[in-house]
Amino acid sequence: MAPQPVRRQSPFLAIRAIDYTVIFVRDMAAMRRFYEDILAFPLSRELSPNWIEYGIGGNTLALARPSRTAGDAPTPPGSAALQLAFKVSAAEVDQCADELVRQGVALLSPPTNQPFGHRTLFFRDPDGNLLEVYAEI
Repeated sequence: MAPQPVRRQSPFLAIRAIDYTVIFVRDMAAMRRFYEDILAFPLSRELSPNWIEYGIGGNTLALARPSRTAGDAPTPPGSAALQLAFKVSAAEVDQCADELVRQGVALLSPPTNQPFGHRTLFFRDPDGNLLEVYAEI
């Protein structure tokens, strides 16, 4: 019988939360208007014209132009680079939908009760990333 390999404990077990998320943007001006004016996210700091941070609960959402850490080509138009989900109460899902429509943002899916126990609302930011506002129901 062959000896069992020794499993070492991963240092990544120390990770307990996502501290910040970075969205690499194509159009910084449009993205700033969207996140600051439409979603009303509080600006926490602007490190440069290429790096903007918003405080969302205990996390940071950053808008950045790819530079020293990643020289990736921009995501092609019509392709989402990510999906972000923001949790609110069930009544607030509908309020957020009303505000998006008032601001001229197209809804991909209106507030909908899903069979898996969420009330969801889907829309896109100016760069085409998929955003979700949801509540547990």
